[in-house]
Amino acid sequence: MGKYFGTDGFRGEANKGLTAEHAYQIGRFLGWYFRHEQEGEKCRVVIGKDTRRSSYMFEYALGAGLTASGADAYLLHVTTTPSVSYVVRTEDFDCGIMISASHNPYYDNGIKLINAGGEKMDEETILKIEDYLDGITGEIPYAEREKIGCTVDYAAGRNRYIGYLISLASRSYRDKKVGLDCANGSAWMIAKSVFDALGAKTYVINNKPDGLNINTDCGSTHIEGLQKYVVENGLDVGFAFDGDADRCLCVDEKGRLVDGDAILYVYGSYMKERGELYGNKVVTTVMSNFGLYKAFDAAGIEYEKTAVGDKYVYANMVQNGYRLGGENSGHIIFKKYATTGDGILTAIKMMEVMLEKKATLGELCAPFQKFPQLLQNIRVTDKKKAQDDPDVRAAVEAVEKALGDDGRILVRESGTEPLVRVMVEAGDMETCEKYVAQVIDVIRKKGYEA
Repeated sequence: MGKYFGTDGFRGEANKGLTAEHAYQIGRFLGWYFRHEQEGEKCRVVIGKDTRRSSYMFEYALGAGLTASGADAYLLHVTTTPSVSYVVRTEDFDCGIMISASHNPYYDNGIKLINAGGEKMDEETILKIEDYLDGITGEIPYAEREKIGCTVDYAAGRNRYIGYLISLASRSYRDKKVGLDCANGSAWMIAKSVFDALGAKTYVINNKPDGLNINTDCGSTHIEGLQKYVVENGLDVGFAFDGDADRCLCVDEKGRLVDGDAILYVYGSYMKERGELYGNKVVTTVMSNFGLYKAFDAAGIEYEKTAVGDKYVYANMVQNGYRLGGENSGHIIFKKYATTGDGILTAIKMMEVMLEKKATLGELCAPFQKFPQLLQNIRVTDKKKAQDDPDVRAAVEAVEKALGDDGRILVRESGTEPLVRVMVEAGDMETCEKYVAQVIDVIRKKGYEA
């Protein structure tokens, strides 16, 4: 991770950690850099944003920077992160920008950079941007006269993405009652359009964004609202997205949570049955549940484990040619169809398995039994110091020894927030609570809590 850009872009509280000036400078550099790389040719950049109030400010600042450097900025307006990725890679753009802080609260925002292949921007280019932000690069020229860029309303790009999603469905959703929790975010219009077009009886909640309510007690980070809604309305299934709709969690017909691990199990098993699971492997992260690996073992499916972060999952998939990977948070990558996690695509793929196998989501998930797990975040003043502290490390080692082969502990820093995450899996929740508390107490006693 760089000074400004973490595992998922440049993220911070709007106009504090991430300012309009930052956005303008990023636009200035990208517009100049890609024109320079192409020997003076004007570059084309596509921009999407979520529903946060500050997203408009950052959109205009980025657009001003890009056009001042001679780039044309194509505005998708409110849309999803995967739609930006799709438009970039299918319509010959030099790069894409998504303005979103994903599942974070409304007062945070972020700038995610996407390369011409629809993938996360490479580290080399990110470091060059950071050097420019820090004044190391020096001044870059302004475009003049006819070389000044312009902004283009490009809602048509978003509509083509919707058409692409619809084309991926294998069957009609006629008579299926589907609940969608749009988190008052990017999916608020797109998800319903897709499911309506496919014939579902669509029930939508949290689809009235006001700039301040994105992710607030809704969406994939607050799944309990959708769980209740599915049961009360007798729905067949429910899907909850995060702020920029690159994640999806599901709710089965009985209101039970189906997280990213369960999604990987259901679709991985489906791919294996159809002979489509390349290498007989699914890519997971170290945060995936013990129960997932036990279910994979029983199904004869192998797996990889990467560091936490979809960028690491995707890198492993590209390197080895694997087709399915993801995180238990609901960030699932179907490499044949997309270069990033896509919440609405995930929902379509789960519907595919249900319809093709003529089974409920609950029935499909039955062989996967989740191991009791507790994850607690503690906000800290310094993530690295807290994690590397000898007393904290000793506390973690003591828990590892006590758990033995009956569980595990994982302590890691957040890639996007000033948090240390402490996770324990064990035979029962009481044991998980006990050992998480032990480590958190040491972090607090050493004075790292913010």
